[in-house]
Amino acid sequence: MVVSDLLDLPTVELDSLHHGPNWTRRPTFAADVDTFTAAPAWVTEWQYSSAKPLLLSRSDVLVWLDHTRWTVMHRVVRRTLRRRLLKQRLWNGNYEPPLRTVFTDPEHIIRWAWDTYQPRRREALQVGRVNDRPVVVQLSNQSQVETWIRGPLASLASAREKD
Repeated sequence: MVVSDLLDLPTVELDSLHHGPNWTRRPTFAADVDTFTAAPAWVTEWQYSSAKPLLLSRSDVLVWLDHTRWTVMHRVVRRTLRRRLLKQRLWNGNYEPPLRTVFTDPEHIIRWAWDTYQPRRREALQVGRVNDRPVVVQLSNQSQVETWIRGPLASLASAREKD
């Protein structure tokens, strides 16, 4: 993750805490998220409805990549295909399932990304409207992402290095 790399902060993919062998839910998920986010500074994704309240309560900044559905789907499909075709080992020994399961598994990541695009967008908008914390940084395209990385994020990284 660019943010954690630039700021030299610990990071974890929540999927690695959530998915056990054979894509089973790890019983320690909530406790693991609690332990990780108890640190003074950290970076992770904002996902899993059971973890979101804790993540929000302990976050200073929520960086929202508010990309178009087309961009999101293009990236999810490309990443899923690459992982499957290269037989990339994921969290806790898991692999992407056969591609045909996109048609049979309602929880398949490609279907999930399509089905949850609007609800996740509404949820992020609501966080920005209702809460004064965390600060929501909304980036709507890759150009904005790169400008934010080179500008405010790089400035923050530089200031942290001086401390």
